[in-house]
Amino acid sequence: MLPRVDLPEVLLEVFSWTGADQAFTSVTGGEARLRDLHVSIAALLVAHGCNVGYTPVISGADALKYGRLSHVDQTYLRLSTYRQANAALITAQAQIPLASAWGGGLVASVDGMRFVVPVPSVYARPNPKYFGTSTRGGGTRAGATWLNLVNDQAAGLGGKVVAGTPRDSLYVLDVLYDRDGGRRPEMIVTDTASYSDIVFGLLTLTGYTYAPQLADLPDQKMWRIDRTADYGPFQNAARGRIDLARIERQWEDILRIIGSIHTGAVRAYDVIRMLSRDGRPTPLGDAIAHYGRISKSLHILRLADEPGYRRPIKTRANLQEGRHALARKIFHGRSGQLYQNYQEGMEDQIGARPGPQRPRCCSTPATWTPPSPSCAPTAPRSATRTSNACPRSCGTTSTCWAATPSSCPRCPAACGPCATPTPPRKREPAPAGGRLRRLLNLKA
Repeated sequence: MLPRVDLPEVLLEVFSWTGADQAFTSVTGGEARLRDLHVSIAALLVAHGCNVGYTPVISGADALKYGRLSHVDQTYLRLSTYRQANAALITAQAQIPLASAWGGGLVASVDGMRFVVPVPSVYARPNPKYFGTSTRGGGTRAGATWLNLVNDQAAGLGGKVVAGTPRDSLYVLDVLYDRDGGRRPEMIVTDTASYSDIVFGLLTLTGYTYAPQLADLPDQKMWRIDRTADYGPFQNAARGRIDLARIERQWEDILRIIGSIHTGAVRAYDVIRMLSRDGRPTPLGDAIAHYGRISKSLHILRLADEPGYRRPIKTRANLQEGRHALARKIFHGRSGQLYQNYQEGMEDQIGARPGPQRPRCCSTPATWTPPSPSCAPTAPRSATRTSNACPRSCGTTSTCWAATPSSCPRCPAACGPCATPTPPRKREPAPAGGRLRRLLNLKA
């Protein structure tokens, strides 16, 4: 049974393992580090990631005073440092044996998580289906969508805040090309809302295997190249025809667009809007859609015929939904609403959530294997804790980084080499963990 630990304690311990707190550098470029800076950063990640503000994390300690927290928030916490810290966590999580058993990081899913924005903002759009109606004036509430990318190792590779609830297909490529770190995924899983023939074509041309979940699979239309070919039982299913001549006429322009997206000269969002203006594709967009229908037809056939291809798609979607459910529980303050007027502030606050969220998934001894499992007398504060295998360890503590079971006779699996008998002593409270525990009362 996994131990119950406090969220701030998990953050501080993961910092000691991964060094992710070193990614938070001063905006002035100075290399000097404040004393107990990691404590202030952990408190701010809890404040922003839980959406509870400064008040619950303020304490009498110097690292937890209001002035110190405000200074660190304005100087060290910004989108670029969040992304660097997330890259360190992605790298560390990829080295966990359990995460490697889940997958190689080559399959990823893209989905949106929606937030109500009750303050006036040009980056929020109304949508009664997702945000409901206002209880005061009766009007429709506005909100924003956090479109995020998660690979098969349960690591969040990046995200983007978009206004309202647009079709995810408009931003899928932008999220893929703007990752924080990790391996470049080869297979992309999305829901039905992210599907379109143009997106199928663009993702295939950029080297991705696009595998959306298609609603009403038996009613999906498939396409053929040769109108006179006999496909047997699929003769009536392949009703559409792919015009190769249309693709050939636009091929040079197609390559220019793909090159521009790949080099970052133009956003994929702008390209898709240009290719399908007012819902009617341009000749160039129609050529890309015809190219995408080749991959779409093959995808439909594989969904119907290969359980080994269909199963990972559903698994990836369930993984991301579970990650979103966890994020909702963590982002519980202020009814889970975003009180930021600008997109940069929204991305900063939502970007703080991978900090509290990822350590909850990868910080236990069952899922974390450190680089050096040897005993270290100078181990971090949390590494000399009482073993998780035996809460009452008879005066025996483990100094192993992996927190192996103690040598207590009552423990079913005792680790002799890594257990160091020490006389019982009163545990000194940590400078930040204990205070944050009492103030926040957050249980992981």
